[in-house]
Amino acid sequence: MSPAPAPRLRADVSGLPRYVPGRAAPDDQVDKLSSNENPYPPLPSVVAAMREELERVNRYPDATNGDLIADLAAALAVPPEHLVPGTGSLGVTRDLLGAAAGPGDEVLFAWRSFEAYPLLVWAAGATPVRIPLRDERHDLEAMAAAVTDRTRMVIVCNPNNPTGTAVRRRELERFLDRVPGDVLVVLDEAYREFVDDTDVPDGIELHRDRPNVAVLRTFSKAYGLARLRVGYAVAHPPVAAALRACSVPFGVSGIAQTAARASLRAESELLDRVRTLTAERARVTRTLRAAGWSVPDSQANFVWLRLGSRTTAFTEACATAGVMVRPFGDEGVRITIGTPEQNDRLLKTAGDRRA
Repeated sequence: MSPAPAPRLRADVSGLPRYVPGRAAPDDQVDKLSSNENPYPPLPSVVAAMREELERVNRYPDATNGDLIADLAAALAVPPEHLVPGTGSLGVTRDLLGAAAGPGDEVLFAWRSFEAYPLLVWAAGATPVRIPLRDERHDLEAMAAAVTDRTRMVIVCNPNNPTGTAVRRRELERFLDRVPGDVLVVLDEAYREFVDDTDVPDGIELHRDRPNVAVLRTFSKAYGLARLRVGYAVAHPPVAAALRACSVPFGVSGIAQTAARASLRAESELLDRVRTLTAERARVTRTLRAAGWSVPDSQANFVWLRLGSRTTAFTEACATAGVMVRPFGDEGVRITIGTPEQNDRLLKTAGDRRA
């Protein structure tokens, strides 16, 4: 009997770039500084809200995300029709690409930037166009020059992952002025809460009078809800409507909606934690530089070391010391800011291997 034929799949799947998540820590004795997670658990009030919601998991969540949208609209001072929650900023990016780009279209983004972008663009059937960073930052001049009549979307990750560098107000406004109005510009602000440079613009403010600008935010990082997968887009009604049409029904769980709303109510406490992390970011940066390492100014909850051929050796040395960092090929490592104790262990390891 001849074997049954295999299902026919896309021929280019085998060449698809894979998203490589940070490895799970083998035990509690290892400091996981590789996945940009908040090292602190949700606040007690958020945990209590989630526990209450557990008693309703036999029911579907609100498919409209109505209460979450109302709370976000009040917190951000944007009309409710501009808000579309989704399964983290990653899920919202996927849905935006589904709404805006397809075969024959191009999507521009800096490189290196968030490594899921090429995968998501490919899945939408579009062509990814990578514009090299310049001095670890977005080269917005080159990105604007690369826009063609095939360009449907441009993604600006601000602050950028994995370098932590941020685009300043004047250069971003100048860039937005150059991009044609029929090209969607997505400002991925997953790390916005960690920004303390007043010259880094708030994308939501920029979007208000620019119909082709959409902004992505998430509760995964600063709010410490990474496992629940909840984020949102802020966009003008035509874009928001198209995004809703491409979103998975019931995509944001009831627990995720409840936790996000509780986190918004506890925002002042959460932002105290953010200030603790940004202070640690400054300390880690100073100490690494004093040890001879070149560290770009970061506005995120991580720092970047461009190590080239030394990337693997540094990663292995950290692992031996019980610290997990995130290597990117032979380019460098990204190091998430953890607790002071975790950061101390990382700094000792880096200090023992002076640049």
